[in-house]
Amino acid sequence: MEVQGKIKVIGETQTFGTNGFRKREVVVTTEEQYPQHIMIEFVQDKTDLLNNYQVGQQVKININLRGREWVNPQGETKYFNSIQGWRIENVQQDASNENVPPVPPAEAFEPVDSLNEDEHDDLPF
Repeated sequence: MEVQGKIKVIGETQTFGTNGFRKREVVVTTEEQYPQHIMIEFVQDKTDLLNNYQVGQQVKININLRGREWVNPQGETKYFNSIQGWRIENVQQDASNENVPPVPPAEAFEPVDSLNEDEHDDLPF
């Protein structure tokens, strides 16, 4: 799965526990009729992927949805979801015109009235 939008917030890398678990969060605002502010977390060595990005950049982030079950001390079962990023790439603003071939200038076309009258038009219509 992927999320595409503009970076709104890039958090600092946080370290938890004695194992040195690292986490870094980024918020991306989607560009659709009803924009969404999606918080995506990068963990462990993936936290460094955010070093080359800034607030305001258009990005595409590949994500995994994660879910876990937890039983609290009272014996109640709770469920938690998270969105984990594993790849991020810059999206070019002008990418929509990438596949459109360039149009030659008008001077590159020969005007119709300059055709030789000796040339025979053999088209039946």
